[in-house]
This record gives sequence, structure tokens and C-alpha cells, in this order.
Amino acid sequence: MIDQKTAPYAATVLRIATGIMFIAHGLTKVLVFTVPGTVGYFESLGLPAIVAYLTILAELAGGTALILGVATRVISLAVLPVLLGAVWVHSGNGWMFSGAGGGWEFPLFWAVAQGAVALLGSGAYALKLPVVEKVLGQYA
Repeated sequence: MIDQKTAPYAATVLRIATGIMFIAHGLTKVLVFTVPGTVGYFESLGLPAIVAYLTILAELAGGTALILGVATRVISLAVLPVLLGAVWVHSGNGWMFSGAGGGWEFPLFWAVAQGAVALLGSGAYALKLPVVEKVLGQYA
């Protein structure tokens, strides 16, 4: 049974935690690997450069939106392709993410967590923007 008194806070914790993780990964691509390095890596996988830029944008903007609680359901679904792409990239490296090249268990878990955030919604302490709510309705 879901405890209706604490469920909004659990949703908030999950939303903020995954948002922080997205920002951390986006900043790693920008500050550690650098944008050109990230683009080069994506191209070495056979992906067009635009996918690297879109991934960085999704991680930074999506992470920020999740932390703020803006359009949580839509953002959670929008970042799922990034996570499923990470599962694909790491699929040849085995199960454990601590292995050489990182495995696929962490990106898969993170994708499942984002699915849960999409189902739960923003939870408590979410920023309500009337324009976003008007456009997205119940999905805001």
C-alpha cells in the first residue's frame, strides 16, 4: 500500500537525485571529456556529432528541470532515449558498471528510475509554471 502522506516526498527525492545525476554526467562531458572529446567519442561509436550535443543538452537541461520539478513527467520520458543509448553503448562491457568501460547495469537502473519518476510525477516542492502547466496539462 502506498503511504499517501510520504509518497510525494519520495517522488521528490527520486526526482532530485536523478536530476543531480544528469547534471553530473552532462558536466563530465563538458568539463572532463570536453565537448570536442565527447563528440569524437560519439562519432567513434558511429553516431553523428549532433547526438553528442543533444545528449549534453538533455543531461544539463533535463537535470535542471528535474531538480526544479518543471514538466517532470515529460522530461523523464524525454531523457529515456539518452539512458537507453547508454545501455546500448555499455552493453558490450558486461553487467557491472565498475568493469572496464563500464557495464550496462547502472544505465538500465537509471532508465527504470526515470520511468518511475514519469509515473510518480513531480512530488512535493516542484516549481509550478502556469505556461508549462497550460501547455502540458496533467503531464506538467
